[in-house]
Amino acid sequence: MSTTLTPNLMTDSINDSIAFYRDHLGFSFVVGVPFDSETMHTGNPDATPLQWAMIEHEGANLMLQARDSLAHDYAPLGQASIGASATLYLEVGDLDALLERVGNQVEIVLPERVTFYGMRELWIRDNNGYLLTLAEKGKQTNG
Repeated sequence: MSTTLTPNLMTDSINDSIAFYRDHLGFSFVVGVPFDSETMHTGNPDATPLQWAMIEHEGANLMLQARDSLAHDYAPLGQASIGASATLYLEVGDLDALLERVGNQVEIVLPERVTFYGMRELWIRDNNGYLLTLAEKGKQTNG
């Protein structure tokens, strides 16, 4: 049985996606692969256009891969829409602090709510159109 699950999201710009997740959600660049290379790059992700990258935040990992790179692996993905009919569920330690940091810089698509299972949640859209559920355990809303 598997021990981890790491989504691999298709994007037209790995570098823009790294910036979104870094600047808005606190993710850090782990490693990437520049275009026309099979060498891992761990330096500044803004220094070179990347075809693939791994980012992480507090144990949550996410892979980002360029459309052309994915199409090279599996041709039908070259024609696929970017975005998904799924959401990525990100549990955070302090939703208030995150919301204060991002302010109105992200699109909120489902306003804050407390679910029947006790999670405080809201949904945002990332720079590629993927839906992210941001959730915090056991804390009531401020409103």
